[in-house]
Amino acid sequence: MDPKIDALVPSWLTLPDVAEELGVEVTRVRQLVKEGQLIAVRRGENRVLQVPALFLAEGKVVKGLTGTLTLLKDDGFTDEEMLEWLFTPDESLPGTPAQALRENRGTEVKRRAQALAV
Repeated sequence: MDPKIDALVPSWLTLPDVAEELGVEVTRVRQLVKEGQLIAVRRGENRVLQVPALFLAEGKVVKGLTGTLTLLKDDGFTDEEMLEWLFTPDESLPGTPAQALRENRGTEVKRRAQALAV
């Protein structure tokens, strides 16, 4: 795990924690990760798969996250690069793209993600 990303992402959830938050089985969470609707990275001594806590709100995956991840993936971003982009503060937003998505400002985040492809 990249120490830079570890420093950027304020808190993490294990897959069982994500499953509990979403009210689904862990296998469903693994499927969401596999489908690219969530990003999970191996962290800590045990290399446990974890998801940034900011990706969830009110028992759901944050609105606009999946579409943003798809755009970034289409731009050729790796999971680590996507996390770095989502959690790096952007003065013009303000805040980070991940915070903007949580605050229902997904249109602006997606516009920026599309602009990266140009």
